[in-house]
Amino acid sequence: MIRPRALRWVAWFLYLSVLLAGLAVTLTDGGGWPRFAGFAAGLGAAAALEPLPLPETRPVAVAALAVRAGLFALLVVLDGGGIARVLFVLLPLTAYFTVGRRTAFWLGGAEVAGVALLVAGHPDAEAVTDVAMFAVGIVFALVLAVLAGREEAGRRRAEELLAELSDAHDRLRDYADRAVSLATVAERTRLARDIHDTVGHHLVVTAIQLEKAAAFRDREPATADRALADGRDATRAALREVRHAVAALRADGNEFELATALRALAARLHDPAFAVRLELDGESAALGESAALALYLAAQEALTNARRHAGANTVTIRADLTAGTLDIRDDGGGFAPGTVEGNGLRGMRERLATVGGALTVTSGPGGTRLLAAVPRR
Repeated sequence: MIRPRALRWVAWFLYLSVLLAGLAVTLTDGGGWPRFAGFAAGLGAAAALEPLPLPETRPVAVAALAVRAGLFALLVVLDGGGIARVLFVLLPLTAYFTVGRRTAFWLGGAEVAGVALLVAGHPDAEAVTDVAMFAVGIVFALVLAVLAGREEAGRRRAEELLAELSDAHDRLRDYADRAVSLATVAERTRLARDIHDTVGHHLVVTAIQLEKAAAFRDREPATADRALADGRDATRAALREVRHAVAALRADGNEFELATALRALAARLHDPAFAVRLELDGESAALGESAALALYLAAQEALTNARRHAGANTVTIRADLTAGTLDIRDDGGGFAPGTVEGNGLRGMRERLATVGGALTVTSGPGGTRLLAAVPRR
């Protein structure tokens, strides 16, 4: 442990004051220079101990205090003016930081009692004043020790906080780097989901219409022409919905109206071989645009899956716009429990999760039921 700076400066100030007082006494008496030389050497030795670290263990600390007390006693003997005994105020000051506060207080009281006993045989005014001044010096030293101890504790705490702050800064920078990486992955996932849910859906519809046109080209040219027209419409719809999805992510109004979009979707996909029944209830004003768009894309993906994969003939969509739920049922072949979900269902779950919603899927030989729910605004 390093001595507090205040402790070192007080000690050096006392050493210098005692040295100057001894020099003044020697000059006044006109002799005793050898004695003064020994006195000055003793003060130099005591001052040289101040920069050294304080002992870490109690036995060593007690031994160091004893050595310092012996050195001060020698200086008192060599001192011709009696001022050297003021150095004993440094013992409680040092003891405070080495052997503890309680021992320092007891040591200071013992020193005052010892000085009082020394002058008890000739209690003149000057001796009483010396005892009082020495007691004041002890009190001053102990108060200074308390203040220096608090300052040292504050400095250590500040260093600990600085180290913790530096560590927290490093961790925060690491978290920021991870957040950037995760945001990049999330954005890529969102783009892949958007492509699958919009462009992919309409490409499926286009492919179905082209297959229909090829199948009816020779037998029913009018049906083939109609299928080609529907394919062109699906392609144009894909472009419109991509633009709308981008605009919806940027907009803060209510330009996207879920009921209208669901009606258009059902009308576009409905034909004699694939019936789409839509039941609407409530008002979609209670839904945020992102939530409404998530429900719409869930319905779109469900219809695509029912037509392309499940082989369904009929799909029923019950939409409670006020509650924010879509109940979609088809009469297709369904899929077995434990089947790994494809990109479509995963994309639906992820999109709904981004707006705080959820998807429940129930499937079996009688068909598949999807229940999508999003929170209200």
